[in-house]
Parts: sequence; structure tokens; C-alpha cells
Amino acid sequence: MGKHFSTIAILGKPRSHLAIQTHKEIYDWLVEQGYKVLVDDRLKELMNHKVDSSAFTNLMHIGKNADLAIVIGGDGNMLGAARVLSRFDISVIGVNRGNLGFLTDLDPDSFKQPLLEVLSGEYISEQRFLLEAEIHRHGQVKSQNAALNEAVLHPGKVAHMIEFEVYIDDTFAFSLRSDGLIISTPTGSTAYSLSGGGPILSPSLNSISLVPMFPHTLSSRPLVVDGNRRIKLLLAPDMVGTQEVSCDGQISLPVEPGDEIHIYQSPNVLNLIHPKNYSYYHVLREKLGWSSKLF
Repeated sequence: MGKHFSTIAILGKPRSHLAIQTHKEIYDWLVEQGYKVLVDDRLKELMNHKVDSSAFTNLMHIGKNADLAIVIGGDGNMLGAARVLSRFDISVIGVNRGNLGFLTDLDPDSFKQPLLEVLSGEYISEQRFLLEAEIHRHGQVKSQNAALNEAVLHPGKVAHMIEFEVYIDDTFAFSLRSDGLIISTPTGSTAYSLSGGGPILSPSLNSISLVPMFPHTLSSRPLVVDGNRRIKLLLAPDMVGTQEVSCDGQISLPVEPGDEIHIYQSPNVLNLIHPKNYSYYHVLREKLGWSSKLF
């Protein structure tokens, strides 16, 4: 049995006014069940007339005061919420309004029964680690952000080749001439990294994968390292064009020639929860179109 929840937050900005329907249904249902409900204030203009206005608050307040966050939307909504909520002691569950998600697995059309079970303590709990990406310039941290899926070094505006060295725990590992490098968590191994030819890593593994993007030598292969290793990228000082490091494809950190990029496991984790009948392999089969059982 997991813990019981008393204060529940609703997050996730929908793309369309139609999609807000799920937010309203879940809000009304939770209030009916007697829960204290907080709502992400970015939903204010969409939900204002349906919700007690004192319910609206920001993500930081939600992180500090709610026991459970219900993120409604696709995996993109979950990534944005995770980077903030991982700093707090809060559980997160996803209701999928996009295509079938890897991170959002409750069905918007039949959420009541599974959510009822989750709220009564019947659920599977997982901890997913995040990465921290830092840009160091002249020995100082110029910018940083977290990533649940991946941190990617890539060219800024125009695709071009980048040259850089990769160090693992301050030991030189390899240099790379490529269009970039995807540094992925197990959670992100089924996202951008997968389309770059990276391996699928079981979510519970403590490991980080480094996947070269269009490398200029055929000997470059994805590399999986221990999750506690610190990864350092050194860019060629005479580098041309602009580069950036993007976190989950949502936040961009600009990089200049001679910068060091440090990527390491965040001290924060995302407490992700699923209904009891959740199976990671079922999601993989569905998403990747793997065959069903033979007998």
C-alpha cells in the first residue's frame, strides 16, 4: 500500500479549448470526493469560470503543498512539470491527452476507477532521475537547467558539424565530429535518443547513454555509462557557428567556443506513480508496434 493523498493539484496546459474538458471533469470529481484541489495558475484563463478562484496557484506552491500532481496532457506537459516538481516531495501521475504516452498513462475517458484505486493507496511507485546540465565559462556556471529525458548538444540555427571532446569523470573518453550528442536518462531512452539509434534502457537502471548524432566516423557508437559519472564536453576553441544545449527539447542554454558543458545526475528525482495494472513493456509494445504474444 502506498501513502494516501489529501491535497491534489491539476496541471498541464492543453493545446485546445476542447482538451480542457478533462481538466474540468477531474477537478469536479476530486472536489466531489472531498479532496483539497489546487490548480496550476497557467490554466486560469481556461478554467476561471469553473473553478473556485482560490484554487489557482503556481508550481512552486503546488510542489510545497500538494501530495499528488495530476498532469493532464502529453509527455511534453509531464517533462515541464517534472523539472520543477522533482525538487519537492510530491508524487506525479499523468492523464494522457496526447497519443499514448510513456509518462502519462491514465485514460481521460475512464480515469475514475484507476484514479480511485491510486487515491486509496493502490499504485506502483517509481523514482526517475533527472540530469543537470551546466554551461561553464571561465570557471563560472553561466547557465543551468534540469532534464528528465535528455540534454542535447547541437548547432544553434543551422545544422553543421561540431567538434568536441568527451570526458567521463575527468578522464578523456573520445572526441567526436558530429551534428551533436544526445545525453539521455533511461526515461529519455525511448524519446529523442531512440530515433538517434540509442538503446532502450529499463527505467530503473542507474545509467546514462551518450548517443552521437550523425557522427562523421562509422566507429562512433552509443555508449552507456554508470549514472553516477559526471560527463564533461569540451568544445573546440576555434569552433564556428552557434551551439546550444537543449534540455528536454524545451529549454535552450547557449554555448560559446571554449565553454565546458557539465552533465550529471541531479540530486532530485521525479516520484512517478502508475495504476496497479501498469506494465512498461505493454507501453513499449504499443508505442513501438512490437508483436503480441505468440501462444
